[in-house]
Amino acid sequence: MPYMYILACADGSYYVGRTWDAERRVAEHNAGIGAKYTKRRRPVQIVHAEWFERIDEAYAAEKQVPGWGRRKRQLLIEGRADDLPGSGSRSWAARQRRDGQPPPVS
Repeated sequence: MPYMYILACADGSYYVGRTWDAERRVAEHNAGIGAKYTKRRRPVQIVHAEWFERIDEAYAAEKQVPGWGRRKRQLLIEGRADDLPGSGSRSWAARQRRDGQPPPVS
């Protein structure tokens, strides 16, 4: 199932991506495989993973989140989607209430 994920990098920055397998992708980032951005900022740690039913939804979220300010991203990471400012908060809160739970991502 597709995920949008946020990584905390060693330099304090965040990286947003999407994948079908979050655990494998985080391991790849830490091995230096894939994104040039994280290769220079290892180790990385997953701080948020959100499951989507379709990959295009994960892609849309991946493109939306980097445009947010750090405070707004931090609210998402903390699981406080209802506190997100602006019109986007309703859609993120609705995703959190979706039926069915994805497998845990460590």
